[in-house]
Amino acid sequence: MVIPVPPEAVLSPAQAPDLGRYRALVEATSTMRIEGRVREVTGLLAEVEGIPGRLGEMCRIEPDGTPPIDAEVVGFRAGRALVMPLGDLRGVQAGARVVAQGGLLTVPVGREVLGRVLDGLGRPIDGLGPVRAAHRQPRAGGSPHVLQRRTISEPLSTGVRAIDGLLTCGLGQRIGIFAGSGVGKSTVLSMIARNASTDVNVIALIGERGREVREFIDHNLGPEGLARSVVVVSTSDEPAPLRLSAAWVATTMAEEFRSEGLNVTLMMDSVTRFAMAQREIGLALGEPPAMKGYTPSVFAQMARLLERAGTGEAGTITAFYTVLVESDDLSEPVTDTVRGTLDGHIVLSRELAAQNHYPAIDVLQSVSRVMPSITTAEHRDDAAHLRELLARYQRSRDLVTIGAYQRGTDVALDEALLRLPAIEEFLRQRSTEPSRLPDTIRELATSIGREG
Repeated sequence: MVIPVPPEAVLSPAQAPDLGRYRALVEATSTMRIEGRVREVTGLLAEVEGIPGRLGEMCRIEPDGTPPIDAEVVGFRAGRALVMPLGDLRGVQAGARVVAQGGLLTVPVGREVLGRVLDGLGRPIDGLGPVRAAHRQPRAGGSPHVLQRRTISEPLSTGVRAIDGLLTCGLGQRIGIFAGSGVGKSTVLSMIARNASTDVNVIALIGERGREVREFIDHNLGPEGLARSVVVVSTSDEPAPLRLSAAWVATTMAEEFRSEGLNVTLMMDSVTRFAMAQREIGLALGEPPAMKGYTPSVFAQMARLLERAGTGEAGTITAFYTVLVESDDLSEPVTDTVRGTLDGHIVLSRELAAQNHYPAIDVLQSVSRVMPSITTAEHRDDAAHLRELLARYQRSRDLVTIGAYQRGTDVALDEALLRLPAIEEFLRQRSTEPSRLPDTIRELATSIGREG
């Protein structure tokens, strides 16, 4: 017997509910409860017996009388899984139950995460309720195939004159911002976040001071910047796996936006603290220290992280990674590795910061490797001439300062001294005064005496 269905009961495709989110939840649900037991705790690691886990799999330690602790499988030893907790191990006793979560960590992705502040596991910490994303993606991803990367051909306007004029970045470029502590990395990042000519921002604050997180969101980023951004936070007091995870989570979210054809700005502060977190894990697993205490896995993981950004088949990820330069030494291992991997570097100078010159960008030590392919010949000539004038002044600054130089002795130095006030005015910029790329190019020409 066939029961006819009335026409009004048939939903059109536009009226049909979107069940994708519920399907993803059902697919991620485990129907088996696999349990193990804590057998030994050494330092940051707990050895668990009875869980046939995989690297990167999540599990939960359930000690008696205390809240459960999330943990991640980071290695194996003598038939036991080595898990690193994402919380305090205090209260965990031998024999405590450990429950496998049945899969690798997935994170919410898509436009639903915009305007939200998440922790290192992709969970909301802003008090605005759960993130109701239609899709989730595994945190562990991979870089695009080398032949699927489009060449970088369009400039990115950051709103910072010193960068746009002399270190022009392209959509899909990966740039390092190298500086010691307290010279204005966060301020430069906030200017880029507010003014970059991209569609969305993904901001990862790795190992930051807890005080600075709220200040960055409320004052540096502001409501307008946050509305088109997602912020992933893992503070310095959180366990190493959580700090490490925050970098992967932010990169995964940026990749999803790129796959939708959007231009994304990914900002990570800092990749040095990512390396330090991986060093903690590597040493706990028994890896031998290599350069300055950093284990071999640190450099392998950094390469994997940095190569995931860049251009794709449709969208782009323009990445800015800050690097905390220890003792202002640009040749230390992390700094040297990152500089050799990325497509350019911006060096912030403590000397310029001490002179109240902000942003404290040392343009003579900085370079953008893609600038020649995304700028006009006239723009490149103007930038090169400004560099020459600035370099000529720097070579003779001591003579000029003590009054030992007589005007007319060196034509190039005379021109540098004549143009220096205009050049410094061009390079200095308030954080609340963005500059459009066409205006920057015109002001660059004016600063060297060529009317554009």
